[in-house]
Amino acid sequence: MQIVETENLTKIYQTGLKKGNIIALDSVGLRIEQGEIFGLLGPNGAGKTTFVKVLLGITRLTSGSVLINGLPPEDSNSRERVGFLPENHRFPPHLTGSGLLLFAGQLHHLPETTIKERSTHLLRLVGMERWGTTKISRYSKGMAQRIGLAQALISDPDLLLLDEPTDGVDPVGKNEIKEVLKRVKSEGKTVLLNSHLLSEVETIADRVAILNRGKVVRVGTVDEFTTRGLRYEIEADIREERLEIPENVGKVIRVTTKLLVVELEHIDGVNAVIDQLRMKRISIKSVQPARISLEQSFMETLSDGEERI
Repeated sequence: MQIVETENLTKIYQTGLKKGNIIALDSVGLRIEQGEIFGLLGPNGAGKTTFVKVLLGITRLTSGSVLINGLPPEDSNSRERVGFLPENHRFPPHLTGSGLLLFAGQLHHLPETTIKERSTHLLRLVGMERWGTTKISRYSKGMAQRIGLAQALISDPDLLLLDEPTDGVDPVGKNEIKEVLKRVKSEGKTVLLNSHLLSEVETIADRVAILNRGKVVRVGTVDEFTTRGLRYEIEADIREERLEIPENVGKVIRVTTKLLVVELEHIDGVNAVIDQLRMKRISIKSVQPARISLEQSFMETLSDGEERI
């Protein structure tokens, strides 16, 4: 089931200047499925924050269509089961953590008993149970992010929109937030994650999309982004053996005494390479697709421009 669906979504900001208008989003078409963690990536100015603002009805689209749970942003019911943590948020400093959750719950028209029950659960979930009665003005940046995540979850949302949720959080806290998001996903909820920390997105997201200059450049699973096509790494006790494979099978990219990297013409070529190694009585320890980091794939995609869709 698609919880977010956009078709030819375009947002143009009128500048009134000679240099022309700003196209923040250019015919964006995305489908985000229920129960997945979806990473929205892109350089500064790519349109990520504008995309989220359009989903929330904060910014009106210029053309195209947007649906959240089958409803357009103009319908306030589309936001009834949506949680949001913006980047660089500013919560009222005089409130305590528990006070913020009470305020957020009241904005969602939740019964007070429900707010209290969920506040206790969420403070524990984000590791802030000891600080619920402390004023937000005394929070560190990491603590403010944690309480921000808790307020985004107060309504038990179906869709969670997070803009840089681990900004300013220490490594232990980042890992805890990732575990929280995994638990949210296990409950069938959807997470749309904007983040510059691609190493974190790589470990938690199911699919990602890259925006550049307002356009969707590429969409796919994390595996599709980080797997090098038909390139394989074979860990083996190669020693000084000379290795060659037929051209119709593939080619050797790199070979050391412990590792062979090959690029194959077709998937069945893996068996042919393994057979060659066994014929030479070479002990094989592992065979796996060659991978690159999501960050490297991201940079390569941007350098390729709009040719990779």
